[in-house]
Amino acid sequence: MFWDIMDILRVVVRFIAFGFGFYFSAWIILSAVRTFALPRSADVLLTRIIFNTMRRLFNLRLRRAKTYEERDQVMALYAPLSLLVTPLVWLGGMIIGYTFMFWAIGELTFHEAFRTSGSSLLTLGFSFVDYTPALILEFSQAAIGMILVALLIGYLPTMYSAFSKRESTVSLLEVRAGSPPSPAEMLIRMYEIRGLDYFHDLAVQWETWFIELEETHTSLAALVFFRSPKPNNSWITAAGTMLDSAGLMQSTIDRPVDPQISLMIRAGFIALRSIADSFGVEYDPAPRPDDPISISQDEFDQVYDQLVEAGLPVVADREQAWRGFAGWRVNYDVVLLALAGITMAPYAQWVSDRSVPHLVTEGKLSGGLLKRIKPVR
Repeated sequence: MFWDIMDILRVVVRFIAFGFGFYFSAWIILSAVRTFALPRSADVLLTRIIFNTMRRLFNLRLRRAKTYEERDQVMALYAPLSLLVTPLVWLGGMIIGYTFMFWAIGELTFHEAFRTSGSSLLTLGFSFVDYTPALILEFSQAAIGMILVALLIGYLPTMYSAFSKRESTVSLLEVRAGSPPSPAEMLIRMYEIRGLDYFHDLAVQWETWFIELEETHTSLAALVFFRSPKPNNSWITAAGTMLDSAGLMQSTIDRPVDPQISLMIRAGFIALRSIADSFGVEYDPAPRPDDPISISQDEFDQVYDQLVEAGLPVVADREQAWRGFAGWRVNYDVVLLALAGITMAPYAQWVSDRSVPHLVTEGKLSGGLLKRIKPVR
């Protein structure tokens, strides 16, 4: 009777081990599919854990960096290394899950089951079994391993294509808005070289850029952390500079309101909000025009004076211009600063010179903004 009970317990333990291995392997596969193949933003727990862990390790190194250039060099490796670690974790998880299943269905020791699992996943062929249930596991694991590798190979060209397209427009902004970019510099250069009417054409171009940004940086969220080739450039500072320049055009420059510029601003704050949603950033989806923003009226007055000194036609009522600009800025103020902090953006007026980014620049995570990182899609 004693041995009967022991046999039953042995069967129960193996049944539980097989169930755990199957569930764990299925969880890994689903994480890979939702990360690589799902064409939309999804909260993938395993991927979030990987990127959060990598960020904490990078923060340890950032504490020793004394200049922004050093921090930029360190953070330039964050997204690529995290992407490299992610499939390695998945493959390791698959080996663990199948190890439990191999052990549960046969007379293999745990060491032998581990060796068989690794040989099957990596198609090394140095370990094999000759009974049907184990052969089924071997074949399925080998197929899954090849599929995971194929997904990664197909994913990288898509991501780098989107990165290249994003950066080509960001680089053009340096010519128009200086380095670091500023909205006043952009409007002054445009006025002196091509005239303010040219902003309409830019609004068309950047409306498309914002729409593509929303699509790629939510479905391929690792792109959020890919830094520009030049340390002083950044997609988030470029976005902020364009939105602030558009806000000044609509509120401060004495000319008829251009509906296309308004559409560009709307496309911009919708894109930034969608990306911010991936990181759990809290913001008011329907702010009031008179809600407070991170820019003071004194800062606005300095830019107003710059425009006047450069000869641009500005509205006579400075207070009205300020209220109009603040009414545009309030739509994207919170998410812009949060994303600048998360990405550790370089200095740019009214974007990364605010308080939130500096918390992250010093190696401190601000307000738990990274608690829901979903970096790879």
